Amino acid sequence: MAATAATLRTLHRIHVQLAELRDRLDRGPRQIALRQQNVAAREADLQAAHEAVKQVKLRVDGQQLDLKASEQRIVDWNAKLNACSSNKEFQTLKEQIAAAEMATSVLSDEILENLERIDNLGEKVVKAESDLKATEEELAKITEKVEASAEVIRGDIERLEVDLAEAEKGIPADFRTEYDRVINHKGAEGMSEVEDGVCNGCGQKITPNMHNALLMSRPTFCGSCGRLLYIPE
Repeated sequence: MAATAATLRTLHRIHVQLAELRDRLDRGPRQIALRQQNVAAREADLQAAHEAVKQVKLRVDGQQLDLKASEQRIVDWNAKLNACSSNKEFQTLKEQIAAAEMATSVLSDEILENLERIDNLGEKVVKAESDLKATEEELAKITEKVEASAEVIRGDIERLEVDLAEAEKGIPADFRTEYDRVINHKGAEGMSEVEDGVCNGCGQKITPNMHNALLMSRPTFCGSCGRLLYIPE
């Protein structure tokens, strides 16, 4: 029994359509996974921004404690000036006070700079929050789109699988094993049209005997790539 060119053309068309639909179905989860990675990256950015603010605030808290301690020392030393018993002791205290006041001034400047840094870092936190929200919205939108599309694609696949099973009834019983072998191995790439005596799958020219076999609707495989061949309509 021969496998007609019409049967093979139909089978190849269905296999190609199924391969395209399954590829589209597989792309959906990959698109979602990519957006999930983007969300995770933005979450990491936001966490890093919060941590940066936290560290500077801790530094400012420590500096403010140091500043208060230094200011208190200056107050205490000033109180001791009148009780100095010698000019040397008086002069020493004055020098200590001057040095402490200089250090206090520098520390105050550093505190102001860090407070400004906190403000700037706060802006980065706001931006990180905005970026995270945008990526989460994009993830939700893509997920909804993919899930809706997947339902349609699965329906199309189920319909084509029924068509494929029906079309495969036209394959001769003594040829079914070879057909199954090439399709299981290569899928839709296991079949190819022959145009102008050339296998469209690999570009290899077929022999005259292979051409005659195709004209007689006899199962014929490309000697180069192993594809199941058929002639165009």
